[in-house]
Amino acid sequence: MGSKDAGGEVDYVQQLEASSVEKDNNEFVIDPALEKKTMRKVDRRILPIFLLLQLCAFIDRINIGNARIQGLEADLNMKGNDWNIVLFLFFIPYILLEAPSNVLLKRLRPSLFLPIICCGWSLVTTLQGVTASFAGLVVCRVLIGVFEAGLFPAQIYIMSTYYRRKELQWRVSFLFCGAIISGAFSGLLAYAIAHLDGVRGYSGWRWIFILEGIASFLIGILAFFLVPDWPDRAKFLNEEERNVVLQRVADDRKGATMSQWTKGTAKRIFGDVKIYLGIGMYMGIVVTSYAGSFFIPTILRQLGWTSIKAQVMSIPVWIFGMTCAFTSSFVADYLNHRFGIVLAGGLLTSIGYIILLNMHSVAVGVRYFAVFCCLGGGFVVQPTIIAWLSNNVSGSYKSGISSGMQLGFGNIGGIIASNIYLNSQAPEYPLGFGLGLGMVWFCIICATAFFFLIWRENRIRNAGGRDDRYSLPEEELNNLGDDHPTFRFTY
Repeated sequence: MGSKDAGGEVDYVQQLEASSVEKDNNEFVIDPALEKKTMRKVDRRILPIFLLLQLCAFIDRINIGNARIQGLEADLNMKGNDWNIVLFLFFIPYILLEAPSNVLLKRLRPSLFLPIICCGWSLVTTLQGVTASFAGLVVCRVLIGVFEAGLFPAQIYIMSTYYRRKELQWRVSFLFCGAIISGAFSGLLAYAIAHLDGVRGYSGWRWIFILEGIASFLIGILAFFLVPDWPDRAKFLNEEERNVVLQRVADDRKGATMSQWTKGTAKRIFGDVKIYLGIGMYMGIVVTSYAGSFFIPTILRQLGWTSIKAQVMSIPVWIFGMTCAFTSSFVADYLNHRFGIVLAGGLLTSIGYIILLNMHSVAVGVRYFAVFCCLGGGFVVQPTIIAWLSNNVSGSYKSGISSGMQLGFGNIGGIIASNIYLNSQAPEYPLGFGLGLGMVWFCIICATAFFFLIWRENRIRNAGGRDDRYSLPEEELNNLGDDHPTFRFTY
């Protein structure tokens, strides 16, 4: 039986980790054919529904950018920086609640937590379509931030209990494709929904919120039946298959577990420089991703295209981003190397920003190419750094809290992105493009520091420099997470 917390609830993740250690000690032998069959089964169950949830979340988060060019600001009498305020306030709960959300996930279990939050944000998205004031829109955006905060940290955490470290990135990128597809799909939907302008007395932008919110709610209902629980309780696997999943993860961790919460646990988590560098990397690159999501339709419209054409012309940009994300992820997993991928993506994004900062010196086609560079490079880097941090922390508590901290505090970049593209600076946006470029290089600097930190630590461990930890009491030794002397970091 699993351990129970003070409230009497079973801590499924602690049980999973303990089960993994127990099976590791018993030297459970994995049949390769069964392993291949099991992991295909896991992929078929987890990835499609996780992708759909990401697609819905991202559409409901960014469709406000499409609604803007359909007249939202005029209808709600928004003036000055009201638009930036609406975008900014979404991120307050989104940032503050991402890390704590994984604690709630452990209490509720995935098959309840993810569907509930999806139904929540989709209902609020629909309500945006009937709001009559700027204040009403602000309330809706804050509530969407509350519900969406827990999605991505939970997905990363759940997948880390099913997959080995080197298997994680392309699956993270697969989820990012939900965001990328939704970027393209949102533009396509907005193009179609724009023709509903005036139907039943509603403006086209209202129909964007109403129809997309209803679609997300239906996916949320479906998720109650499709989202799996932790591997040791996954009903879609038989006992032998569950053992395979648990043992693979145990082998990959090499004894680096962290299933008990102590003062030492807190110190090892919150005192780990790797987590803060991971936050810095994510914060730096997410500025580009959110800026693209919120402002691409506006930027493209200011290249001289109509609103509808700007929506359509944004679709190839998102398709290119998806191609970049998938290609780079397969390369990173094949090479088991991520630092070089981050540098390459950062360089591509930098090229795009430099062109946009000099837009009056280049033709419209070159500016359009620059948008491809910015978003394509951003979607190379973003899933890579998420997988990279996740690969280099271990233990149920540390994995859950680190992913929440990286995605939560890293989304401060979203606040930055929502406040640097000012109407008064259109169409040049010198602050937006300039600060965007600076944040990309902040990401690269953090990635470089991260690389040299783990490279140095591996050298110390290979030379036996951490072997003194073997003399610790067994209970403490088995609760070190990635501080365990057998753990090796991946570059």
